[in-house]
Amino acid sequence: MLQAAYDYFWWHRLWLPENLTWADLEDKDDFVYAKASDLYISIPLAFLFLVLRYIFEIHVATPLAKVLGVKDKVKLRAAHSPVLETFYKSCSKHPKQSDLENLSRASKFTVRQVERWFRRRRNQDRPSLQKKFREASWRFIFYLVAFIAGMAVLVDKPWFHDLRYVWTDFPKQSMLPSQYWYYMIELGFYWSLLFRVAFDVKRKDFQEQIIHHVATIVLISFSWCANYIRVGTLVLAIHDASDFFLESAKMFNYAGWKETCNNLFVVFAFVFIITRIIIFPFCWKKMQEVTKTKLTFPMKMRRSSPRTGQYPTVIQCKTITTTKQIDPGGRPVAALTLCFLRKQYWLHYSHY
Repeated sequence: MLQAAYDYFWWHRLWLPENLTWADLEDKDDFVYAKASDLYISIPLAFLFLVLRYIFEIHVATPLAKVLGVKDKVKLRAAHSPVLETFYKSCSKHPKQSDLENLSRASKFTVRQVERWFRRRRNQDRPSLQKKFREASWRFIFYLVAFIAGMAVLVDKPWFHDLRYVWTDFPKQSMLPSQYWYYMIELGFYWSLLFRVAFDVKRKDFQEQIIHHVATIVLISFSWCANYIRVGTLVLAIHDASDFFLESAKMFNYAGWKETCNNLFVVFAFVFIITRIIIFPFCWKKMQEVTKTKLTFPMKMRRSSPRTGQYPTVIQCKTITTTKQIDPGGRPVAALTLCFLRKQYWLHYSHY
Protein backbone atom coordinates (compact mmCIF):
# COMPACT_ATOMS: atom_id res chain seq x y z
CA MET A 1 0.00 0.00 0.00
CA LEU A 2 2.81 2.39 0.88
CA GLN A 3 4.52 1.59 -2.41
CA ALA A 4 1.30 2.33 -4.30
CA ALA A 5 0.94 5.65 -2.50
CA TYR A 6 4.58 6.44 -3.24
CA ASP A 7 4.17 5.60 -6.92
CA TYR A 8 1.02 7.68 -7.18
CA PHE A 9 2.66 10.65 -5.43
CA TRP A 10 5.50 10.65 -7.97
CA TRP A 11 3.27 9.91 -10.95
CA HIS A 12 4.62 12.10 -13.74
CA ARG A 13 1.16 13.28 -14.77
CA LEU A 14 0.83 15.05 -11.41
CA TRP A 15 4.11 16.91 -11.76
CA LEU A 16 4.99 17.35 -15.42
CA PRO A 17 3.30 18.66 -18.55
CA GLU A 18 1.77 16.27 -21.07
CA ASN A 19 4.01 13.97 -23.12
CA LEU A 20 6.80 14.16 -20.53
CA THR A 21 7.98 11.63 -17.96
CA TRP A 22 10.68 11.64 -15.31
CA ALA A 23 12.93 9.83 -17.78
CA ASP A 24 12.96 12.98 -19.91
CA LEU A 25 14.50 14.90 -16.99
CA GLU A 26 17.46 12.61 -16.42
CA ASP A 27 20.90 14.20 -16.63
CA LYS A 28 22.55 13.91 -20.02
CA ASP A 29 25.26 15.76 -21.89
CA ASP A 30 25.59 19.18 -20.26
CA PHE A 31 22.02 19.27 -18.94
CA VAL A 32 21.57 18.83 -15.18
CA TYR A 33 18.03 18.76 -13.80
CA ALA A 34 16.68 19.23 -10.28
CA LYS A 35 15.96 16.04 -8.33
CA ALA A 36 14.07 15.40 -5.11
CA SER A 37 17.17 13.78 -3.61
CA ASP A 38 18.95 17.14 -3.83
CA LEU A 39 16.76 18.41 -1.00
CA TYR A 40 18.45 16.15 1.56
CA ILE A 41 21.40 18.53 1.79
CA SER A 42 19.10 21.17 3.31
CA ILE A 43 18.91 19.26 6.63
CA PRO A 44 22.70 19.35 7.31
CA LEU A 45 22.64 22.98 6.19
CA ALA A 46 19.92 23.66 8.77
CA PHE A 47 22.12 22.33 11.58
CA LEU A 48 25.03 24.34 10.20
CA PHE A 49 22.83 27.43 10.41
CA LEU A 50 22.07 26.62 14.05
CA VAL A 51 25.79 26.50 14.83
CA LEU A 52 26.45 29.72 12.93
CA ARG A 53 23.54 31.37 14.73
CA TYR A 54 24.93 30.37 18.13
CA ILE A 55 28.33 31.83 17.28
CA PHE A 56 26.77 34.96 15.78
CA GLU A 57 24.56 35.66 18.79
CA ILE A 58 27.46 35.36 21.23
CA HIS A 59 30.26 37.13 19.35
CA VAL A 60 28.33 39.61 17.18
CA ALA A 61 24.75 40.21 18.32
CA THR A 62 25.45 40.53 22.05
CA PRO A 63 28.27 43.12 21.68
CA LEU A 64 26.17 44.98 19.10
CA ALA A 65 23.26 45.09 21.54
CA LYS A 66 25.49 46.73 24.14
CA VAL A 67 26.77 49.27 21.61
CA LEU A 68 23.22 50.24 20.63
CA GLY A 69 22.18 50.50 24.26
CA VAL A 70 19.87 47.51 24.57
CA LYS A 71 19.24 47.17 28.30
CA ASP A 72 17.16 44.61 30.11
CA LYS A 73 14.79 45.71 32.83
CA VAL A 74 15.70 44.68 36.35
CA LYS A 75 13.43 41.81 37.35
CA LEU A 76 12.68 40.96 40.96
CA ARG A 77 13.05 37.25 41.51
CA ALA A 78 10.32 35.27 43.19
CA ALA A 79 11.10 33.85 46.60
CA HIS A 80 12.00 30.18 46.83
CA SER A 81 8.87 28.09 47.34
CA PRO A 82 8.70 24.45 46.18
CA VAL A 83 4.90 24.37 46.57
CA LEU A 84 4.27 27.42 44.41
CA GLU A 85 6.93 26.39 41.89
CA THR A 86 5.35 22.97 41.43
CA PHE A 87 1.91 24.51 40.89
CA TYR A 88 3.36 27.07 38.49
CA LYS A 89 5.02 24.44 36.28
CA SER A 90 2.44 21.67 36.42
CA CYS A 91 -0.93 23.40 36.82
CA SER A 92 -1.22 27.04 35.84
CA LYS A 93 0.68 30.31 35.68
CA HIS A 94 -2.52 32.21 36.45
CA PRO A 95 -4.16 30.58 39.50
CA LYS A 96 -7.81 31.20 40.32
CA GLN A 97 -8.99 32.73 43.58
CA SER A 98 -9.73 29.33 45.10
CA ASP A 99 -6.26 28.14 44.10
CA LEU A 100 -4.69 31.21 45.69
CA GLU A 101 -6.34 30.43 49.01
CA ASN A 102 -5.26 26.78 48.93
CA LEU A 103 -1.71 27.74 47.95
CA SER A 104 -1.65 30.33 50.71
CA ARG A 105 -2.37 27.68 53.33
CA ALA A 106 0.09 25.19 51.80
CA SER A 107 2.98 27.66 51.41
CA LYS A 108 2.26 29.66 54.59
CA PHE A 109 2.16 32.86 52.52
CA THR A 110 -0.63 35.37 52.55
CA VAL A 111 -2.91 35.53 49.50
CA ARG A 112 -1.33 38.87 48.58
CA GLN A 113 2.15 37.35 48.79
CA VAL A 114 1.09 34.43 46.59
CA GLU A 115 -0.26 36.83 43.96
CA ARG A 116 2.99 38.80 44.06
CA TRP A 117 5.01 35.58 43.78
CA PHE A 118 3.19 34.49 40.61
CA ARG A 119 3.55 37.95 39.06
CA ARG A 120 7.30 37.97 39.66
CA ARG A 121 7.62 34.37 38.50
CA ARG A 122 5.88 35.19 35.20
CA ASN A 123 8.17 38.17 34.71
CA GLN A 124 11.18 35.88 35.14
CA ASP A 125 10.01 33.77 32.19
CA ARG A 126 9.48 36.72 29.89
CA PRO A 127 12.24 36.95 27.28
CA SER A 128 14.75 39.71 27.74
CA LEU A 129 15.22 42.53 25.24
CA GLN A 130 18.70 41.23 24.47
CA LYS A 131 17.30 37.83 23.53
CA LYS A 132 14.77 39.47 21.21
CA PHE A 133 17.51 41.66 19.75
CA ARG A 134 19.78 38.68 19.07
CA GLU A 135 17.03 36.80 17.23
CA ALA A 136 16.04 39.83 15.14
CA SER A 137 19.66 40.60 14.27
CA TRP A 138 20.24 37.01 13.09
CA ARG A 139 17.24 37.13 10.80
CA PHE A 140 18.26 40.60 9.60
CA ILE A 141 21.75 39.54 8.58
CA PHE A 142 20.47 36.45 6.76
CA TYR A 143 17.73 38.23 4.81
CA LEU A 144 20.13 41.01 3.85
CA VAL A 145 22.85 38.63 2.64
CA ALA A 146 20.27 36.38 0.92
CA PHE A 147 18.75 39.32 -0.95
CA ILE A 148 22.14 40.65 -2.10
CA ALA A 149 23.26 37.16 -3.14
CA GLY A 150 19.96 36.57 -4.92
CA MET A 151 20.34 39.76 -6.92
CA ALA A 152 23.90 38.82 -7.81
CA VAL A 153 22.70 35.40 -9.00
CA LEU A 154 19.73 36.72 -11.01
CA VAL A 155 20.81 40.06 -12.44
CA ASP A 156 22.65 38.59 -15.42
CA LYS A 157 19.96 36.01 -16.24
CA PRO A 158 17.67 36.71 -19.22
CA TRP A 159 14.50 35.72 -17.30
CA PHE A 160 15.22 38.43 -14.72
CA HIS A 161 14.68 41.11 -17.38
CA ASP A 162 12.24 39.28 -19.68
CA LEU A 163 9.70 36.94 -18.08
CA ARG A 164 9.15 35.09 -21.35
CA TYR A 165 12.41 33.25 -20.69
CA VAL A 166 11.00 31.84 -17.44
CA TRP A 167 9.04 29.24 -19.42
CA THR A 168 11.39 28.77 -22.37
CA ASP A 169 11.82 24.99 -22.88
CA PHE A 170 10.07 24.31 -19.57
CA PRO A 171 10.48 21.91 -17.84
CA LYS A 172 13.64 20.93 -19.72
CA GLN A 173 15.66 23.72 -18.15
CA SER A 174 19.15 22.87 -17.00
CA MET A 175 19.96 23.72 -13.40
CA LEU A 176 22.79 26.16 -12.66
CA PRO A 177 25.10 25.76 -9.63
CA SER A 178 24.12 29.22 -8.40
CA GLN A 179 20.43 28.23 -8.49
CA TYR A 180 21.19 25.05 -6.59
CA TRP A 181 22.93 26.80 -3.70
CA TYR A 182 20.44 29.65 -3.62
CA TYR A 183 17.61 27.17 -3.18
CA MET A 184 19.36 24.90 -0.69
CA ILE A 185 20.55 27.78 1.51
CA GLU A 186 17.08 29.32 1.65
CA LEU A 187 15.50 25.93 2.40
CA GLY A 188 18.11 25.12 5.05
CA PHE A 189 17.49 28.46 6.76
CA TYR A 190 13.75 27.86 7.05
CA TRP A 191 14.42 24.36 8.40
CA SER A 192 16.62 25.95 11.07
CA LEU A 193 13.87 28.41 12.00
CA LEU A 194 11.45 25.50 12.37
CA PHE A 195 13.91 23.56 14.55
CA ARG A 196 14.45 26.55 16.85
CA VAL A 197 10.87 27.84 17.03
CA ALA A 198 10.22 26.06 20.34
CA PHE A 199 13.27 27.71 21.95
CA ASP A 200 12.90 31.21 20.49
CA VAL A 201 10.76 33.98 21.90
CA LYS A 202 7.23 32.60 21.92
CA ARG A 203 5.04 35.12 20.16
CA LYS A 204 1.27 35.43 20.15
CA ASP A 205 1.14 34.03 16.61
CA PHE A 206 3.16 30.95 17.55
CA GLN A 207 0.91 28.50 15.68
CA GLU A 208 0.69 30.75 12.63
CA GLN A 209 4.47 31.02 12.67
CA ILE A 210 4.86 27.23 12.53
CA ILE A 211 2.32 27.02 9.70
CA HIS A 212 4.24 29.72 7.82
CA HIS A 213 7.57 27.87 8.15
CA VAL A 214 6.03 24.53 7.10
CA ALA A 215 4.23 26.11 4.14
CA THR A 216 7.44 27.82 3.02
CA ILE A 217 9.40 24.57 3.19
CA VAL A 218 6.69 22.70 1.24
CA LEU A 219 6.49 25.37 -1.47
CA ILE A 220 10.25 25.58 -1.91
CA SER A 221 10.52 21.78 -2.07
CA PHE A 222 7.62 21.47 -4.52
CA SER A 223 8.98 24.12 -6.88
CA TRP A 224 12.33 22.35 -6.84
CA CYS A 225 10.91 18.90 -7.62
CA ALA A 226 8.74 20.25 -10.45
CA ASN A 227 11.70 22.23 -11.82
CA TYR A 228 10.05 25.63 -11.28
CA ILE A 229 13.50 26.92 -10.44
CA ARG A 230 13.55 30.06 -12.55
CA VAL A 231 10.28 31.40 -11.23
CA GLY A 232 11.17 30.11 -7.76
CA THR A 233 14.36 32.16 -7.54
CA LEU A 234 12.43 35.26 -8.59
CA VAL A 235 9.85 34.66 -5.86
CA LEU A 236 12.55 34.16 -3.21
CA ALA A 237 14.28 37.40 -4.19
CA ILE A 238 11.01 39.35 -4.13
CA HIS A 239 10.13 38.07 -0.66
CA ASP A 240 13.59 38.73 0.81
CA ALA A 241 13.55 42.33 -0.44
CA SER A 242 11.48 43.68 2.45
CA ASP A 243 12.15 41.29 5.33
CA PHE A 244 15.49 42.74 6.40
CA PHE A 245 13.91 46.20 6.77
CA LEU A 246 11.36 44.75 9.18
CA GLU A 247 14.01 42.97 11.24
CA SER A 248 16.19 46.09 11.41
CA ALA A 249 13.18 48.09 12.62
CA LYS A 250 12.70 45.53 15.41
CA MET A 251 16.36 45.82 16.38
CA PHE A 252 16.18 49.59 16.81
CA ASN A 253 12.86 49.26 18.64
CA TYR A 254 14.51 47.01 21.23
CA ALA A 255 17.36 49.51 21.48
CA GLY A 256 14.94 52.35 22.18
CA TRP A 257 15.66 54.25 18.95
CA LYS A 258 12.00 55.01 18.30
CA GLU A 259 12.47 57.53 15.47
CA THR A 260 14.86 55.26 13.58
CA CYS A 261 12.49 52.35 14.13
CA ASN A 262 9.53 54.30 12.74
CA ASN A 263 11.50 55.44 9.68
CA LEU A 264 12.65 51.91 8.92
CA PHE A 265 9.12 50.60 9.31
CA VAL A 266 7.89 53.16 6.77
CA VAL A 267 10.60 51.96 4.37
CA PHE A 268 9.57 48.36 5.04
CA ALA A 269 5.90 49.13 4.32
CA PHE A 270 6.83 50.92 1.10
CA VAL A 271 9.09 48.10 -0.15
CA PHE A 272 6.54 45.47 0.91
CA ILE A 273 3.78 47.17 -1.09
CA ILE A 274 6.02 47.61 -4.14
CA THR A 275 7.40 44.06 -4.18
CA ARG A 276 4.50 41.91 -3.00
CA ILE A 277 1.42 43.87 -4.01
CA ILE A 278 2.64 45.45 -7.26
CA ILE A 279 5.70 43.64 -8.67
CA PHE A 280 4.76 40.09 -7.65
CA PRO A 281 1.18 40.16 -9.07
CA PHE A 282 2.47 41.97 -12.18
CA CYS A 283 5.08 39.26 -12.76
CA TRP A 284 2.47 36.56 -12.23
CA LYS A 285 0.14 38.20 -14.72
CA LYS A 286 2.90 38.53 -17.31
CA MET A 287 3.85 34.88 -16.91
CA GLN A 288 0.21 33.87 -17.34
CA GLU A 289 0.08 35.82 -20.60
CA VAL A 290 3.18 33.99 -21.81
CA THR A 291 1.61 30.58 -21.10
CA LYS A 292 -1.72 31.26 -22.82
CA THR A 293 -2.98 28.64 -25.32
CA LYS A 294 -1.52 29.08 -28.80
CA LEU A 295 -2.88 27.99 -32.19
CA THR A 296 -2.89 24.22 -32.29
CA PHE A 297 -5.35 22.85 -34.84
CA PRO A 298 -6.38 25.12 -37.73
CA MET A 299 -9.79 24.26 -39.14
CA LYS A 300 -10.92 24.62 -42.71
CA MET A 301 -14.22 26.29 -43.47
CA ARG A 302 -16.98 23.85 -44.42
CA ARG A 303 -20.39 24.13 -45.96
CA SER A 304 -21.95 22.90 -42.73
CA SER A 305 -22.15 26.31 -41.11
CA PRO A 306 -23.95 27.13 -37.85
CA ARG A 307 -27.69 27.69 -37.85
CA THR A 308 -27.23 31.43 -38.32
CA GLY A 309 -26.25 30.71 -41.92
CA GLN A 310 -23.03 32.69 -41.57
CA TYR A 311 -19.46 31.56 -41.25
CA PRO A 312 -17.98 32.83 -37.98
CA THR A 313 -14.40 34.06 -38.00
CA VAL A 314 -12.33 31.24 -36.54
CA ILE A 315 -9.29 32.38 -34.60
CA GLN A 316 -8.00 29.04 -33.33
CA CYS A 317 -9.26 25.51 -32.86
CA LYS A 318 -8.38 22.49 -30.80
CA THR A 319 -9.57 18.95 -31.46
CA ILE A 320 -10.27 16.62 -28.57
CA THR A 321 -10.98 12.97 -29.35
CA THR A 322 -13.83 11.45 -27.42
CA THR A 323 -16.16 8.44 -27.47
CA LYS A 324 -18.98 10.01 -25.45
CA GLN A 325 -22.48 10.53 -26.90
CA ILE A 326 -22.54 14.31 -26.87
CA ASP A 327 -24.13 15.06 -30.25
CA PRO A 328 -27.61 16.60 -29.80
CA GLY A 329 -28.97 14.16 -32.38
CA GLY A 330 -27.74 11.16 -30.42
CA ARG A 331 -25.16 10.16 -33.02
CA PRO A 332 -21.81 8.77 -31.82
CA VAL A 333 -19.19 11.48 -31.85
CA ALA A 334 -15.64 10.74 -32.89
CA ALA A 335 -14.10 14.14 -32.31
CA LEU A 336 -14.95 17.48 -30.81
CA THR A 337 -13.39 20.62 -32.23
CA LEU A 338 -13.51 23.72 -30.05
CA CYS A 339 -13.12 26.90 -32.09
CA PHE A 340 -12.48 30.27 -30.51
CA LEU A 341 -14.33 32.98 -32.41
CA ARG A 342 -14.63 36.70 -32.21
CA LYS A 343 -16.75 37.38 -29.10
CA GLN A 344 -18.30 33.88 -29.22
CA TYR A 345 -17.41 30.20 -29.42
CA TRP A 346 -18.51 27.47 -31.77
CA LEU A 347 -18.41 23.71 -31.24
CA HIS A 348 -17.99 21.76 -34.47
CA TYR A 349 -19.04 18.10 -34.28
CA SER A 350 -17.38 15.48 -36.46
CA HIS A 351 -19.51 12.33 -36.44
CA TYR A 352 -19.71 9.04 -38.27
